[in-house]
Amino acid sequence: MPRATLPPEARLHRPSEFAAALKGRRLARGAFFVVSAASNDLPPGQAPCARLGLVIAKRFAAHATTRNALKRVIREAFRHRRLGLPAKDYVVRLHSKVTPATLTALKQAARAEADAHFERIAR
Repeated sequence: MPRATLPPEARLHRPSEFAAALKGRRLARGAFFVVSAASNDLPPGQAPCARLGLVIAKRFAAHATTRNALKRVIREAFRHRRLGLPAKDYVVRLHSKVTPATLTALKQAARAEADAHFERIAR
């Protein structure tokens, strides 16, 4: 069984890749995140794989520690599900203001939502 890693090839890098995925179909929406996806246009010779992009705006999560924690949690949830997801470009976007809570409680809530979204997409 292949290892569930998150290499650079499994991430979105260019603004055009983000824009295409954000214009794509909205797959899931929850209390924190909206997940959009579009087919990826990989160059010939590169194996198709699911790729992830994150949009965590400062206006919704004012503290850098909060933004970074949310990114780590989403990346980890994606890493565990990446091999079971269809080969598309996925963008996870924070869509509402994060309510004041402890960082631990926020991470647990975000991880539960991210896992639910990726589980639903994998089916």
